[in-house]
Order: sequence, then structure tokens, then C-alpha cells
Amino acid sequence: MNISVVIPLFNEEESLPELYAWIDRVMQANNYSYEVIFVNDGSTDNSWQVIKELSKKSEQVKGIKFRRNYGKSAALYCGFKEAVGDVVITMDADLQDSPDEIPGLYRMITEENYDLVSGWKKKRYDNKLKKNIPSKLFNATTRAISGIHNLHDFNCGLKAYKKAVVKNIEVYGEMHRYVPYLAKEAGFTRIGEKVVQHQARKYGVTKFGINRFVNGYLDLLSLWFLSSFGKKPMHFFGVVGSLMFFIGFVAVCVVGGIKLSHILAGTSAPLVTDSPYFYLALTMMILGTQLFLTGFVAELVSRNSPNRNKYQLEELLNLEDHGLGFSKIDD
Repeated sequence: MNISVVIPLFNEEESLPELYAWIDRVMQANNYSYEVIFVNDGSTDNSWQVIKELSKKSEQVKGIKFRRNYGKSAALYCGFKEAVGDVVITMDADLQDSPDEIPGLYRMITEENYDLVSGWKKKRYDNKLKKNIPSKLFNATTRAISGIHNLHDFNCGLKAYKKAVVKNIEVYGEMHRYVPYLAKEAGFTRIGEKVVQHQARKYGVTKFGINRFVNGYLDLLSLWFLSSFGKKPMHFFGVVGSLMFFIGFVAVCVVGGIKLSHILAGTSAPLVTDSPYFYLALTMMILGTQLFLTGFVAELVSRNSPNRNKYQLEELLNLEDHGLGFSKIDD
């Protein structure tokens, strides 16, 4: 099969028939063999019924339904597990990503030998204050930390991957924003970019709030820390611990020297512990160290948990469970 299209969605019933019809036209025009995997992330509208109706009309339509909302990363993880196409393309279900970009993305993977191609919505129709400006700051920071300097839009939902990429990365938590970073860390370094058309939303409203940028920065720091020190934490904690010990030892020597000089001179010196700033600084250092270590240990536990990608599955449509880690609950 040439292409698997993975589409995470949440409450997008109005756009699904139009989106699939558009995808089908593009595939037929280019003679691609394909499948479309809709991942219904706990929608509360009639999205799943629409997907079921589409599947009755076309065997290319497949679906995964979550019992509740887990987030985009979980949807991508499960869609990637089920995808069988040589090239896997992801897009959002809100019609803001154009299926007309699929042939270009496909050629960049198959002919130009990219491992991953990310879309760049150079001209956007989003609110500038709420989305465009924060997005530019977010992407600039991500480029600096990830070292992938040729990407302008890490969070663009329209991406294309070699099959090997999606089978060798694990998208969890809210790491969908950093799939290029995950791919790079997995050894897939041929990462390209394609300017794609961004369309104004036709139905409904956006499902993402401003908090995604705060969460995005926290996830980026976690990913950077784990990729840099996850397998060699002593390289970080050993250096920092040794540095703190050295500074503390020098400080003790200085304080002791000052106290000794006053004794030898026959004068009295105030105690260091008489200053409230000493206790404030000490308390902040202890709390900061404990919080950071707690966060790091929690990340390690999360990454090594056997249930980190176990989701409550209600129904599969034209698919089998290929090691998704679902926990089936019967009604």
C-alpha cells in the first residue's frame, strides 16, 4: 500500500464527509493505493457514526474509537501502530490541512528520500495574538533546543513519514508537538519541510487553548532533558552535585576564615545564621533541588511504566489490534 492517512479527531462530525471525499479525489487522481485511519479521540458528537457510514461506502475507511478523550499523542500512537502504508501522512480533521498537499509530500519521501517532511503553514488564518505570535516564539525555542534548524512549524498537523519512522518512535503524553525531535533522536535525521496551504476553519471552533503553549514548553524541557541525560543521569547530577559541594566547601572556608580573622584580631563578628537571607536561600535551594529531582524521577517512572500507552478501547472498525496496548471494556 502506498499511503496511510492518520487523522486524529475530536468533535468534527461536520467536516469528515467533505474531508474524506477530498482525500479520495486526490488519491484516485494519482492512482495511489491508500487507507484512511480516523482516530476518534472520545468525541461527544456524532463523529463515530459518520465514520461508520463512510466505512460502509468505502473499504479504505478505517477507524479507532477511544472511550474517552486521551489527547492527540495517544491518537497518533494508535494510528501509527495500525498504519501499513509505505508512507504515513497525518493531518487534522478540521479541513485546515489541504489533502492536495499529499502528492507533494509523498514525492519528497519516496523520491527525495526524506525520513520525515513537516508542513509549514507560512500564511496562516489564525488569530495573531492568541496563536500566531506565541507559535513563532514556541517554534524558535524548539529549533534552538532540538537542533532542527530547518523547520519553521513543529506543531503543524500535516506531516509525512517513512513507515520505518512511525514504527520506531513512541508518541506519548503530549509529545505530538515534537515528533521531528523524537524522529531525530531515533536516528532519522533526513528531516525536510514543505510550505503547505493553510485554510480558514470551516466548521466548529478550535479545540486548543493558550495553555498548550505552556504545556508545550514543559514537554520540550522534559524531552530535551531525557534525550540528553535519560540514560546517563550521573553526567548531570554528578556535575551539578560536585559543583554545589565545591561552592559550599569554598563558602565554608571563607566564612571560617573571616571568623578566624576576627578571633585573631580580638574583635567579635556577627554570626552568619543571624541573617534571615541565609535561611531563605538555603530553603529555596533545598526545595528547588527536591522539586527538580522529583520531576526527573517521575519522568523516568512514566517512560518505563508498562501502562504508559494503554488506553480504553471501545471499538475498532476494519482493523485488528496489532499490539496497541488497548484494554477492551465490554458494555
